[in-house]
Amino acid sequence: MASITKRSDGVWRARYRDETGKEHTRHFPRKVDGQRWLAEITTSVVTGAYVDPKTAKTTVRQWCDAWLVGYATRRASTVSQARVHIKLIVKAFGPMTLSAVRPSHVKSWTAQLKAEGRAPSYVYALHRRLSQVMSDAVHDGILARNPCTRRTSPPGGSQRPYVATTEQIWALYDAMPDELRVSILLGAFAGLRLAEAAALRVDDVDFMRGIVSPAIQWPAEPLKTETSRTPVPIPQELALMLSAAVAAGDGTTILRNEWGQPAAPWVIQRAMRSVRTKVPELPTGFRFQDLRHYYASLLIASGLDVKVVQARMRHSSANTTLNTYGHLWPDRDESARAAIGTVIAARAEFLRTSCGLDHDHKPVTCGNA
Repeated sequence: MASITKRSDGVWRARYRDETGKEHTRHFPRKVDGQRWLAEITTSVVTGAYVDPKTAKTTVRQWCDAWLVGYATRRASTVSQARVHIKLIVKAFGPMTLSAVRPSHVKSWTAQLKAEGRAPSYVYALHRRLSQVMSDAVHDGILARNPCTRRTSPPGGSQRPYVATTEQIWALYDAMPDELRVSILLGAFAGLRLAEAAALRVDDVDFMRGIVSPAIQWPAEPLKTETSRTPVPIPQELALMLSAAVAAGDGTTILRNEWGQPAAPWVIQRAMRSVRTKVPELPTGFRFQDLRHYYASLLIASGLDVKVVQARMRHSSANTTLNTYGHLWPDRDESARAAIGTVIAARAEFLRTSCGLDHDHKPVTCGNA
């Protein structure tokens, strides 16, 4: 409800009540100015872009602090990553009000991040975080629209993963400390992620049937998705190698450190960093995640289709599998040419052995001529 009245001193008072019943008032020397203001307010209410004038003064820093409080319900590692992102967002936009952040500001920020030498994938992740924070502000009614759009989004920085050779995988396996060698097996031949491999318990492996069933990630967190808990079939040879590792440990987890206790992810990473330089032509930045790339390439080279590879990699969708490993599938151009060529060749051969075509342009065999 809105109205405009003239006071005794000749000033026009425009006022309206928001959806909570709170009254807002402004004064104008001219009636037309007050009417224009009320019209703008009414339009914003109708279009869903209305923001309380007081909450519109909220700064990016204030909203990020409040946002992190609500985000703290996530797992600790997820919240920790968000805090790192938020720190960079606040550094760039902290004093600005939410409504003052424009798409041009966002594009300039991502360009600056790239100029600082940050990886394209990390810049993309920071933009997504800013968009998430701003989107939640819109949902909370303190921001009219999100300044982050597809037009402000930087490239995702997609890069073909490095795929090690089989010789490099075994060389890495041989170079690792005895108690950590099995980690290479879990990454390269079962496709486990680092936190999954570190937390894999003896009870998660069916040695008789040859099945690995990831259930938790380090230290004892449940896996994020149902897809991540998909059982992974393994050959009997690998099951025997895992069984031998269990016999040397304390019987709780497959992986162990030099003292026979469960090996944390950082222990495995440290060991890989120290030995990867001993493997010929292996990139200096080779990570545990790259073992999964080898696993995927092994499945693809064996002729498995995208759905099977998706299931073994425990990806949420086939798109993820194709976007990451699509280039590893063999080129089917020659197969397509051969299939079409066979049909055309068969037609030509039939015409060669027939007695021509009838008036309907159908082949006539010599016996019916």
